[in-house]
Amino acid sequence: MNLAIVGATGAVGHELLQVLERSSLKFGELQLYASPRSAGSTLPFRGEALTVQETPGGAIPADVILASAGASISREKAPLWVKGGALVIDNSSAFRYDDDVPLVCPEINGEAALKHHGIIANPNCTTLIEVLALAPIHRAYGIKRAIISTYQSASGAGAKGMEELLEQTRTVLGGGQAGHQAFAHPLPFNLIPHIDVFQDNGYTKEEMKVVWETRKIIGDPELNITCTAVRVPILRSHSEAITLELERPADPDEVRELLRRSPGLKVVDDPAQRLYPMPLTASGQYDVEVGRIRSSLVFDGGLELFVSGDQLLKGAALNAVQIAEYLQQKGALGQRAGV
Repeated sequence: MNLAIVGATGAVGHELLQVLERSSLKFGELQLYASPRSAGSTLPFRGEALTVQETPGGAIPADVILASAGASISREKAPLWVKGGALVIDNSSAFRYDDDVPLVCPEINGEAALKHHGIIANPNCTTLIEVLALAPIHRAYGIKRAIISTYQSASGAGAKGMEELLEQTRTVLGGGQAGHQAFAHPLPFNLIPHIDVFQDNGYTKEEMKVVWETRKIIGDPELNITCTAVRVPILRSHSEAITLELERPADPDEVRELLRRSPGLKVVDDPAQRLYPMPLTASGQYDVEVGRIRSSLVFDGGLELFVSGDQLLKGAALNAVQIAEYLQQKGALGQRAGV
């Protein structure tokens, strides 16, 4: 099996290479593609320097393509890649809401990946970090309402976002005034309750992604969920405060044990020892941290919890590779459903 990464020089592309270094995925040639300005550069992989090629206008000679070059490129070129015989695991929002494209978090709905027609969508990073905890709770207790507030790092805006935060923080510390291009306002020493474009209902698209995608992954199109998404001045890892009203009352100790048994999660919940999820400890980790699990003061029998997860790993690169690993373990790579 030959593998390709499209968008190899971006923040997620770099993480894909590092995840693949440690992955159990079996493949032969690895091809790297990016924009014309990056063509000819090299990236290290398993002791070799791989040359980055310009993304072609048509088919790519690979069996599996991990695409992380943005929605516009995926919409234009992914169908051509599929026509050329490749399976595309797409990290953009281009196909997430198409009924015939599975939206997959392997720990929760991996079987959906087996029903693809050439394209599998990787969920939004914010969704992936919360849904790992919400899905087992929903199965055990039934979620009536979920209220989510996010604290999203600069890495959500890619390498440019991280660079801008560092550069503009230095500017402020040097006595200057921060500027902004990647964000709606200067991010250093600030919070911005605006991620992506505003919709007609007053929510941003980022907030609605959490609603739409959580429903699709969990398989409950009527799930009552709301979100407020906020950009915060940290480099990587998103955090989320979650309030749940449940169909059946939940004991926090039972929920901790449930989440300890749930794949992709690490329970970090000992306030007496000052142990709880934080971006500082979640960054660079494959598992999403979950903690501050407690009974709700608002909903009888409800829950409050807090999660932190690496936006570039489980929120993007790691999940994409895990989808490919799942398909390979099931013997399904190279077998396009419905064809």
